[in-house]
Amino acid sequence: MDPPPLFSNAPYPAEPAALEEVCATAPGDLATAFAFALSRAPEAVRPVVFLAAPRAWLAEHGRPYGRGLPGVDLILAATSTGTEGLWAMEQALRSGAVTIALGGIEEASLAQTRRLGFAAHEGGSVGVMLRLRGGGLSAARRRWRIAPAASAAQPADVRAPGAGRLWAELVRSRSERPGMWMLEQADETHRLRLADRLAGDGLGAIGRTNLAA
Repeated sequence: MDPPPLFSNAPYPAEPAALEEVCATAPGDLATAFAFALSRAPEAVRPVVFLAAPRAWLAEHGRPYGRGLPGVDLILAATSTGTEGLWAMEQALRSGAVTIALGGIEEASLAQTRRLGFAAHEGGSVGVMLRLRGGGLSAARRRWRIAPAASAAQPADVRAPGAGRLWAELVRSRSERPGMWMLEQADETHRLRLADRLAGDGLGAIGRTNLAA
């Protein structure tokens, strides 16, 4: 069910920061959170996506299917522990060879996330911590909470689903106001954009809101 409307005029921060944190609202929402995390990649002709996660995390939540990500080169690093996953993610960011590095790692200290931020700046890449839980200390410049939304209407066939949509709530930022935006997948670019009815001034029948905790 879509959350109740609470209007806000905070602009959507489309430009990714060097390190961000993306949290799913529930275990079943992790695929939606992954889709949003991919959208934080900078524009590239053919982005290189690196995902590091412990094998236990992948066994519980599943592995992304590379052929289901059109126009993307996916590198998967399945590690034995979260510490190894953080190390692999740091090395990928520092190398400058990836467009975005994702880490499916639940536990990370403030010092470890600072190292990820420094590595992202050094390599000119973007790092995203993909988590089910949030709220701890982190060097990430933004913390997002992601939930699925009903798909858009399909003009050609009312029985068919339209563009996939999700709610993206910015719950913490060092430089922007918190807010919520409805995003939808663009068929042309396979990236997320503001939903059509919110693409103007951001106000409408459904607007930015706070998700229930």
